[in-house]
Amino acid sequence: MSDLKQRIEALYRSDVRGSVLLIVCLWATILFVLLMTWAYIPDSGIKLVVVIAAAAVLIFNTAAILAMLNHYKEDKDFIYGLDIKNADEFRNRQS
Repeated sequence: MSDLKQRIEALYRSDVRGSVLLIVCLWATILFVLLMTWAYIPDSGIKLVVVIAAAAVLIFNTAAILAMLNHYKEDKDFIYGLDIKNADEFRNRQS
């Protein structure tokens, strides 16, 4: 049973790493685009709208990813246990 727990924890940690990487890439991309296009936005009103939109995208997407990770943490035994069970069955069928 401890082998299953270790496998579940390994899958969960992998998902956490991937999610953190996605958040970092999201922030880097949005901030890069904002920085590169800033000089081409002529009106300060439009700049304000662009900053608010970028902030909304960053905040809501980050919150959604963190909520997903929280859900995975709460139900990781069920979520990853099911994945492991199906992967093991598939591997045993291939043998």
